[in-house]
Amino acid sequence: MRPAAGAASEPSRVLAVNGGSSSIKFAIFGTGKQLERVAHGAVERVEDDSAADALWSALEREPEFAGVQAIGHRVVHGMRHVEPERVSGELLRDLRGISSIVPDHLPREISLIELFCERRPAVPQVVCFDTAFHRAMPRVAKLLAIPRRLEAMGVQRYGFHGLSYAYLMEELARVAGSSAARGRVILAHLGSGASLAAVRDGKSVDTSMGFTPASGLVMATRTGDLDPGLVSFLSRTEQTTPEQFDAMVNHESGLLGVSETSCDMRDLLARETGDVRAAEAVALFCYQARKWIGAFAAALEGLDTIVFAGGIGENAAAVRARICDGLRFLGVELDTALNERGAPLISAGASRVAVRVIRTDEEVMIARSVVALLGARP
Repeated sequence: MRPAAGAASEPSRVLAVNGGSSSIKFAIFGTGKQLERVAHGAVERVEDDSAADALWSALEREPEFAGVQAIGHRVVHGMRHVEPERVSGELLRDLRGISSIVPDHLPREISLIELFCERRPAVPQVVCFDTAFHRAMPRVAKLLAIPRRLEAMGVQRYGFHGLSYAYLMEELARVAGSSAARGRVILAHLGSGASLAAVRDGKSVDTSMGFTPASGLVMATRTGDLDPGLVSFLSRTEQTTPEQFDAMVNHESGLLGVSETSCDMRDLLARETGDVRAAEAVALFCYQARKWIGAFAAALEGLDTIVFAGGIGENAAAVRARICDGLRFLGVELDTALNERGAPLISAGASRVAVRVIRTDEEVMIARSVVALLGARP
């Protein structure tokens, strides 16, 4: 399948496609004096073999789709690719070659690119890599303690949620000033997929996810960090295959595995007073997030700002409170009323650390990259 040839100059409509492991979000932007979201939607709970058709059906119901002149895609893993790129045959070959690293994301994302290559071949496409934000992490933060031959194959810590983090840093500079954005910042993107990043001088210093998005903090259905000895233990005792282990780590664990009832934090918070499993799942999530913040404060040699984002970070006041409750030693103190309201600034006046809630927007970052790469306005 051939990618589009020939760039479209100054597209008046840009489609941003944000494919996740269980849903696909999209937004269409007008490119006048500034980007304006003119349509948006989502396709939920789709299987890989139906994802492309489901997205196409949703887009065909949008009148603005007919005017789309450029398309941008979020791609979760780029390995050696660290900047937004125009879709080409070589790029697609590279992505297919690494698709087994993130089998819940990359094959679907590739299929969505191929969909537009086939049905809108004249429309240029751009890929934005979620790993790119962390490309400048110090080498010590990228290294894994494995044989060097594996590092030569590209096995290292990459980090993810980069589009979200890039947006959060831009918004932090806008609402709090450039000095705040250049300070010691911890970003907490807490949703179905959850990670944290330590940022100093606007650059990623460390992040909780590593070679794949399964590592780091406990998530909706992912384990987060796990003792590697469990692989051989389950292989010996339950004859668990690599495929079964991968399914357990990514789809059967996390909040769902601990609670045995739900991967949705809203459900768990509603049930925790009467269900010890739900209560333990919530407690584990908050405890681990608090640990990561403490570790990243050490990596940053101090802390000036915490930013909460993502579905949980933006909407669950109780979770934000419990995460911050043990961080007074760092100078973190919340204003209870502001936190309950989900105000943009939820730290108390006496808090040495500013604690903020910023609603992230990955789609606008995709659209901006498309416009920048194709030389269009703005």
